Amino acid sequence: MLDIWRLLLSPPARGAWNMAVDEAILEAVGRGGSLPTLRLYAWEPACLSLGYAQPLTDVDIPCLQARGWEMVRRPTGGRAVLHVDEITYSVIAPLNEPRVAGTLLESYSRLAAALVEALRLLSLPVEVQERVETSSKTPNPVCFEVPSTSEITTGGKKLVGSAQARHKEGVLQHGSLPLTGDLTRILQVLAFPDEEARTRAASHLLERATTVETALGRVVSWNEAAQAYTAAFRSVFALDLQPGELSLQEKARTGQLVAAKYSHPDWNRKQKS
Repeated sequence: MLDIWRLLLSPPARGAWNMAVDEAILEAVGRGGSLPTLRLYAWEPACLSLGYAQPLTDVDIPCLQARGWEMVRRPTGGRAVLHVDEITYSVIAPLNEPRVAGTLLESYSRLAAALVEALRLLSLPVEVQERVETSSKTPNPVCFEVPSTSEITTGGKKLVGSAQARHKEGVLQHGSLPLTGDLTRILQVLAFPDEEARTRAASHLLERATTVETALGRVVSWNEAAQAYTAAFRSVFALDLQPGELSLQEKARTGQLVAAKYSHPDWNRKQKS
């Protein structure tokens, strides 16, 4: 018999709302009020998300505001991601769910199998590369330039940026797949000592990362990518993914988290220790 998970296909939303929804689901899953959930979503308007401990000094706030882009701090680690022209996934499950059980690295590698299958269903030739350490002493602010465990690549370039948080309520892992667009746009809202450094960073980013359109030679829509993710999680993890909605409790908690946390300066702007 297949295990039942909930499938949420969320309409595009603001960054604070998206992060609040993921946390509200995590709380509900932890108390047994909701099924383990695969959520697929998008962002509107464009939003720069920072890792939980990433310094705010990485961001050029005036440039961000001038472009009308938003900013939110994620509950997970990692570095900056500009969420635009992409599909984002989140996997939220209790700690005893076999597909996320074990250590962070074990669950991360296990979930990577479904992500790889989703990309293969889109006809992308992908592989999983284990983490390669770098000797650089300069912290890198961009997620898609930072090596990660079980990094999913095509043609040697990174495709998926993921991050995970583990709490007593359960496991939250979310990540983004850039479908199209200019990956170097993120560098216009990050802080650099001069324009030469920004130009070097752009060149390096394009050497390290790519989009689905560039890798495949055609545009993949959000809906097509969502279908691939859904089919991959169903097959790889033997799941009965049942389409659902947020519960009334999750919706209410999301609103609370937006106001008190994810849209609040105390969360987004202060330096994390």
